[in-house]
Amino acid sequence: MSKITASITSVQGYVPEKKLTNADLEKLVDTNDEWIVSRTGIKERRVAAEGEALSDFGVKIVEGICKKRGISPEELDMIIVGTITGDYRFPSTSNVICDKVGAKNAWGYDISAACSGFLYALDSGKQYIENGTCKKIIVIGADHMSSIINYDDRATCIIFGDGGGGVLLEPDTEGYGIQDSILKADGSGRHYLLQAIGGSVEPVTKENACTPGMYVHQEGQTVFKNAVRNMADVSAEIMEKNGLSSEDINWLVPHQANLRIIDATARRMGLEKDKVMINIEKFGNTTAGTIPLCLWEWEDKLKKGDNVVLAAFGGGFTWGAIYLKWAYTAK
Repeated sequence: MSKITASITSVQGYVPEKKLTNADLEKLVDTNDEWIVSRTGIKERRVAAEGEALSDFGVKIVEGICKKRGISPEELDMIIVGTITGDYRFPSTSNVICDKVGAKNAWGYDISAACSGFLYALDSGKQYIENGTCKKIIVIGADHMSSIINYDDRATCIIFGDGGGGVLLEPDTEGYGIQDSILKADGSGRHYLLQAIGGSVEPVTKENACTPGMYVHQEGQTVFKNAVRNMADVSAEIMEKNGLSSEDINWLVPHQANLRIIDATARRMGLEKDKVMINIEKFGNTTAGTIPLCLWEWEDKLKKGDNVVLAAFGGGFTWGAIYLKWAYTAK
């Protein structure tokens, strides 16, 4: 019997319509377009409409995937969501999406790994495909960052945006799909990038509601240094582990945190910029959403058999890389 691998067979992305440009942010905080672009590469980001929840992003993603693949939501076995901004603390946003799209035969869960959430979720989903438990799994990476951003804090409000994407995983016996993954974590970095209030360490009270701890806190320099080192290292590690040279790699799909981090990772892998998917200028950092958004935008450029490396670094700290062989050429 041929080995079963988990292949991506369809991709869909979603971003809200509303744009928040650097010029808009100049009216909110002490910053300017040149400062933001030179340090991050971001020109604009998207912001959800009033009343639009993360599950609404997920509905658009699932419906788009099903339409492209020609399947019904009732055929889905699982929906796994990588996010830190679910609709509720519980139930899971996966649960809500299943209900909203009519995925009556699916189950699933959310994974919290910040910007590495899509990689963690993708690796989780592949297990169910490889062991034969499931045949059709949608893995979503998406975040509604505007719900936890303080737009008076210029250290964070310039970086994050709303949006995400998803992929359909199906069994493959021809050697395509996910080949290998390396996932890592270091909880000692938790204090440098976190939302301090709202968990069991510091529950919401009348006294701390609407204080800075309710929103994302980031110590930029520390996060940047760790991201550059770890994202580049793990990308090089997965290449070495699988005997891949820079010539073998068709695409790097990096987490869109900062253009300088992306460039450092590409250099470490020996890749020219034409092999790197970059859309940070349009969407900013959508946390768990950046990698699937890139796959969605570049879908028509991906060819069957392409060697693709996905790499991310996020709060926690969490980081990792996944190596896959692309399973289809888009029509």
